[in-house]
Amino acid sequence: MTTLAAPATRSKPRFDNGPFLKSIITIAGALMTAAIAVAVFKFVAGLAPDDGRYRNTAIAIHIVTVLPCVPLGAYLLLSTKGTKLHKMLGKIWVGLMVVTAIAITFVRGGTDFSWIHIFVPLTLLGAWQVVRTAQKGDIASHRQNITRMYLGALMIPGLFAFLPTRLMGMWLFG
Repeated sequence: MTTLAAPATRSKPRFDNGPFLKSIITIAGALMTAAIAVAVFKFVAGLAPDDGRYRNTAIAIHIVTVLPCVPLGAYLLLSTKGTKLHKMLGKIWVGLMVVTAIAITFVRGGTDFSWIHIFVPLTLLGAWQVVRTAQKGDIASHRQNITRMYLGALMIPGLFAFLPTRLMGMWLFG
């Protein structure tokens, strides 16, 4: 008589960022989301200066696509991984990041770039790496790439967006 052995029990591997990175993501995501919420509220309520920059189609597309990336990216990095919801929202997040990177290249007619435009190729490369590593099942590299993309390609330029002479800075501080 042959008996089937019970499948070996193994613990599910952890692919989450460690407590330090989770803290950085939580703090950065919460502060940036709060700053965005206050700035947009002040603009919509007529409490912020209106210099008309948002009327530029490229800037409008950039704003509409980048703003949800901050809280959505933090949620994805801090929530349960591998679920259908995570995969669907992750695809949306990467798509928004690609659109926002492409849109910002057209702000000055697609020919006049400043130093901050270095984040465009970094974002596009990061998006490609995120998708490629997920498709290959290399979840550890996927996690590293998405974390770098969130902190490096989104949060760093996001900080510069809140300088007093920049649009979000004018809305927040003006």
